[in-house]
This record gives sequence, structure tokens and C-alpha cells, in this order.
Amino acid sequence: DQKQANETPSQDLRFLNKAITDHPCFDILKCSVQELEDVKMVIRILPMFASTVMLYVCLAQLSTFSVQQAAAMNTNLVPLKVPPASLPIFPVVFIMILAPSYDRVVIPLARRVRNNETGIEYLEKIGFGLVLSILAMGAAAQIEIRRKRGASESRSMSFLWIGVQYLFLGSADLFSLAGLLEFFFTEAPLRMRSLATALSWTSLAVGYYLSAAIVWVVNRITGGSGQDPWLSGRNLNRYRLDRFYWLLCLLSVLNLVNYVLWAAK
Repeated sequence: DQKQANETPSQDLRFLNKAITDHPCFDILKCSVQELEDVKMVIRILPMFASTVMLYVCLAQLSTFSVQQAAAMNTNLVPLKVPPASLPIFPVVFIMILAPSYDRVVIPLARRVRNNETGIEYLEKIGFGLVLSILAMGAAAQIEIRRKRGASESRSMSFLWIGVQYLFLGSADLFSLAGLLEFFFTEAPLRMRSLATALSWTSLAVGYYLSAAIVWVVNRITGGSGQDPWLSGRNLNRYRLDRFYWLLCLLSVLNLVNYVLWAAK
């Protein structure tokens, strides 16, 4: 009976069950029930993978526009003058500082409070990372508003304020990546764990490509009817970067809602 149950495909995603046939046109098309169930499992985890793409869209935008912002800010750090192009090192430094704290403090404390081995479940880690990405974009929008106000009043704002959004985003990357790796390693079929784990890094690549597409779409829409695009031109103070950050914040909120709906299943 157990063997017969293993040879019967599950009823979810039933349209894929057509792949099981006794007489395929070519031998290479022959598919076992186990292979079919592996494919179904990968399809089930794809929504979780897609939910993390928006996080890396935000990371890509901050890595790009924050350098331009820093170039228009006070980069003096007595007695040094910090090159704006070195700013993307901020999230790396924050992760290097936060990672030991995460492993030595956060997880043991969570285990003690919850009285279990995992402490924080992987779905909770991903969700917390997505929440932090929302806070990062909200902070980025507020900082840009203050920077433009200071520029109009001939007051130069310190570039260290950019570190606030990087702190949130570095923390978001830490929690989301840790949760995503655990999720794929736990939920993916044994034979496909390597492939599933690679999806964690694929979301980073997709996020960077999608960020470029979003910038193009925003400029195309906002640049119509003779208006200046939000993200184009030589003068950063004429950009509508704060509005763009609020847009990413809104998209991140919608992405979080989508994630919660899928995680609840």
C-alpha cells in the first residue's frame, strides 16, 4: 500500500500530472512520480523566492543614488574627506558587525524566550527582513527631504545620515538571506537542495535587473507631457528622489502583504 501511495501523484497542481505516462514519445520524456513531486515542490517555493526580489531592488537603488546624494553632501570626516563612491561599503560593514550579534545574542535569546531549538523560524526571519526594508526606504525618503531642504538653505548635511538607511537595509539583508537559505534547505527536495539554495542568490540578480527596469518605467511615465523625469538630469536637487523612495516603500509594503499571504499557506 505504501509503495502504491508513493507511485500516485498528489492532486495539487494536477495539470502537471499529465507528465506521467506509460508510453512517452521519447524515452527522455519519461517522468517518474518522484521527479514530478520534486517539480511541484520547487513551484511551491517560488512565491517565497519572488517575495525577496523587492528587497534587492531597494538595495540596488540605494547603492546607486546614495552615492549621488553623498556627492552633494558634506563628506568631511575630520581629518579625512570620504570619497562618495566608498559609501556602498556601509552595508557590508554593518553586516560584519551585526552577524556576530545575530549569532551570539539574538538567536540564543530567542531560543531562551521561546524555549525551542530554532528560536526564530525562517519565515519570521524573512518577514522581519522585509519589514526592515520598508523602514529603510522610509528613512531614505525622509533623509532626502532633509538634504534638499538643507541645499536650498545653503546648509550642507553630513553624509553620515546615509548610514541610517544602510543600517536598516543591511539588517534586512542579514535576516532575509538567513531565513531564505534555511527555508530552501528545509523545504526543497533532497536532490534539489543545491539548486534551491542557488535561488537565494538569483533573487539578488533579478532584483538588480528589475531595479533598472523600474527606473526606466518611472522616468518614462513622469517625463511625459513635457515634464522633467523624476530621476534624470545633472542636478540632483531637481530630482524627485524622495517621491521615488516613497514609491519603493509602497511597493515594499505590497510585497510584504503578498509574502504574508503566501507564508500563511
